[in-house]
Amino acid sequence: MTASHRHDVLIIGSGAAGLSLALRLSTKLSIAVLSKRELREGNTLYAQGGISAVLDAGDSVESHVRDTLNAGAGLCDETTVRQVVAHGPDSIRWLFQEGVEFTRDAQYKDAEGYHLTREGGHSHRRVVHAADATGRAVEDTLEEQIRNRANVDLFEHHTAVDLIDAARIHPRAAASVSSGTSTSSADARCIGAYSLNSLSGEVETFLARFVVIATGGASKVYLYTSNPDVATGDGIAMAWRAGCRAANMEFIQFHPTCLYHPQAKSFLVTEALRGEGARLLLPDGERFMPRFDQRAELAPRDIVARAIDHEMKRIGSKYVLLDISHRKPEFIREHFPTIHARCLELGLDMTREPLPVVPAAHYTCGGIISDTRARADLPGLYVIGEAAYTGLHGANRMASNSLLECLVFGEVAAQDIERLAEDWPEPTDAPSWDASRVREPDEEVVISHNWEELRRFMWDYVGIVRTNKRLMRAKRRIDLLRQEIIEHYSDFRVDTDLLELRNLVEVADLIVQSAQRRRESRGLHYTLDFPQRDESQRTPTLLIPDRYRPRPPRWAD
Repeated sequence: MTASHRHDVLIIGSGAAGLSLALRLSTKLSIAVLSKRELREGNTLYAQGGISAVLDAGDSVESHVRDTLNAGAGLCDETTVRQVVAHGPDSIRWLFQEGVEFTRDAQYKDAEGYHLTREGGHSHRRVVHAADATGRAVEDTLEEQIRNRANVDLFEHHTAVDLIDAARIHPRAAASVSSGTSTSSADARCIGAYSLNSLSGEVETFLARFVVIATGGASKVYLYTSNPDVATGDGIAMAWRAGCRAANMEFIQFHPTCLYHPQAKSFLVTEALRGEGARLLLPDGERFMPRFDQRAELAPRDIVARAIDHEMKRIGSKYVLLDISHRKPEFIREHFPTIHARCLELGLDMTREPLPVVPAAHYTCGGIISDTRARADLPGLYVIGEAAYTGLHGANRMASNSLLECLVFGEVAAQDIERLAEDWPEPTDAPSWDASRVREPDEEVVISHNWEELRRFMWDYVGIVRTNKRLMRAKRRIDLLRQEIIEHYSDFRVDTDLLELRNLVEVADLIVQSAQRRRESRGLHYTLDFPQRDESQRTPTLLIPDRYRPRPPRWAD
């Protein structure tokens, strides 16, 4: 008999969104936090730049809202933008109270003593940071706090397989319980998830009154990415399979500056360098960004990434250069100690020479539709952080709004769960996972080959610049891969690589479907077939799964 667990709240994901939610929930609630690797391993840990918030007297909520709307290229939900921006200062103060040590500067007396930097798309200095390792400071602090909470059980090395809907039981669940008898909207309710314990190899059952997806984005669907290996779109894929709608999946943000070095896997060079005066140069030393945008290096990321991609293809170069060596060495070492130290390890001294950089997949702007209370379509299910589509980012995320979204919607979800907790029903029983009719995989090479093929053609066909023909080629390959993966999933015992590949091909399909529907160029979606913006398409790209059922009245209230 495999293990079964019961809690009030199940949080899938352990980054800023998931941990801040867990810390904001009442200690009267029992909480389980699932983490695919170690608790800290995720995108939050590697976030360098900072968190945007209106902390300076010369700044304003209206300015932050306006900048976010401009960066989002007409597709942001203004209500959500205002909600998030208005909560920014309090979120920073909460982190400070929890113990995060942000960089201070006496000259910023009106900014509560925080040193503020400026990044692309921002009209003011409003990015609070902990040197150039803000994510690490946040993740370390939240992890320390959560490990001291008696009401929180932590399950590391647990990969979620699928959500459990009370109206449908998973086909790989034990045959002693029907695989899905009722299909009425009234019966639909998320009551937990199946999760693979990668240490034991067993799939365990987690039951909960409320389930929260905080699994992050899906940038590992691309060959080159700034993200760690865990960013495989698990939560997006699981919620989609459970019947939740998705939106704006075509808008994948490519960070303009990842270090180009054979030993520097996924090493991001923060946008804050450009905020402090770093310039983008061609290999011959020519500065090129002023030719593409009057804001030059401080243009939004989509513009900068496309400009770099264009120049690399035009001259046949594998990289461009990012140069901050004109600033004083002590300034560089003080403000960017992590990047400086890592570059020195690789034989690069950024105080003396420019750094070779390339764009890489960085952030998933779309996701599973989540409302202003963080609720997804399936009752009992919340989606927060990068896995969610809230309308904050529109067609392009403005720098340093991502951690802010995690914090704000972590608090929002906590408040909604607290409001509903007293009357929300206990989860019904669910069968344990049935592995009696599967066998050990006989050819692991199938998984590794499919994994590599998927990520390579997504990079080639669904990258920074797209065409109808490229998208059609990608869709054909996705359909073939999906069939192979389904067969493998049905016949063999699951492992983490298989589960991640299963999720990646699902997310890849959502990205391609969305890109095919948007017949214009807007924000992060640029296609040579429709290079101009079309204002008649100024609406989110909505994807509705075959299993979708409208929200029941109680959940929509």
